[in-house]
Amino acid sequence: MTETKIAVIGGSGIYDIEGLEDATWTSVDTPWGAPSDAVLTGSLGGVGMVFLPRHGRGHVHSPTTVPYRANIDALKRLGVTDVISVSACGSFREEMAPGHFVIVDQFIDRTFAREKSFFGTGCVAHVSVAHPTCPRLGAACLTAARDAGITVHNGGTYLAMEGPQFSTLAESKMYRESWGADVIGMTNMPEAKLAREAELCYASVAMITDYDSWHPEHGEVDVSDIIRTLTGNAGKARDLVRRLPDLLGAERAPCPHGCDRALEYAILTQPDARDPAVTAKLVAVAGRVL
Repeated sequence: MTETKIAVIGGSGIYDIEGLEDATWTSVDTPWGAPSDAVLTGSLGGVGMVFLPRHGRGHVHSPTTVPYRANIDALKRLGVTDVISVSACGSFREEMAPGHFVIVDQFIDRTFAREKSFFGTGCVAHVSVAHPTCPRLGAACLTAARDAGITVHNGGTYLAMEGPQFSTLAESKMYRESWGADVIGMTNMPEAKLAREAELCYASVAMITDYDSWHPEHGEVDVSDIIRTLTGNAGKARDLVRRLPDLLGAERAPCPHGCDRALEYAILTQPDARDPAVTAKLVAVAGRVL
């Protein structure tokens, strides 16, 4: 058994966790640079908790400039076992209305200006992201949302766009009608891929703020409308997070889906051919197999 430590990566409108015992903001150094902000550590219901504001307090990072590798490395260094991503998104489905939550289980990655892997020249690895989220962790988030009285949808495909602009009408219709996406956002990729490389269980809770631009009765995305919905969603997200320690428990067995063993056979570069400078940077995320 392993001691559970839950990390929450908070998106737009989520900048802390209420009720943490022994709450302390801690700076973490990583080989990939500084994380988005200091990390809030503490405990909730006897379970270790970590909170990282994805955009930084005050919302200083755009979706493109979020230091995704540093964020995931920092969580791994702090002993995190389970990562809950909370993020705002638009909806492509009438029934997935603003104010609802979606437990995402698939992604379409359309980002292009971000570093997407810890590995590369000097140490090559290929992990599977066929199933990019952890079903066990997603199920806990689903239960927590329902117990909190949140209207939540179990399963959905998240289209990750580069941003920072919102979709054109043509793009919105294509993502919805041709590609079959359910929600759209700007931050879950490469975050989910990096969490898998770091052998962390990852779940994505998407908080719907708008209908993107496809909906004939809602028109283009309006930031003022999004902010109003975000305020209500933030309170719901905090209620969800408060329920997770009891659901996940203070100790956990190895992940039944293998998230914590994702690197078992992923590294292809032979030991004598690995670049020592590269492997030194990987000590936190891949030290178990290196």
